[in-house]
Amino acid sequence: MAEFYVKVEPDSDEFRLQNGSILKVFLEEPAENGRANSELVSRLSDILGQKPGIVSGHKSKRKKIRVDMSEREVDERLEEAF
Repeated sequence: MAEFYVKVEPDSDEFRLQNGSILKVFLEEPAENGRANSELVSRLSDILGQKPGIVSGHKSKRKKIRVDMSEREVDERLEEAF
């Protein structure tokens, strides 16, 4: 099981990922009524091939994500998405 942190930027012009010390995820949905969190889970599901969970940071820009796959698999799939 892998856990990693992301920083989200809701209400962006387009969805994209930015690599850095922490993965930055630009989301199209605004941060209201859980819409950005739903988009985050949906987009990461498409990239990773399985549904991740938000462990902490539901109301924060910095979120801890958990997915039932190895860290290596997560890294490989994220790299493919860039």
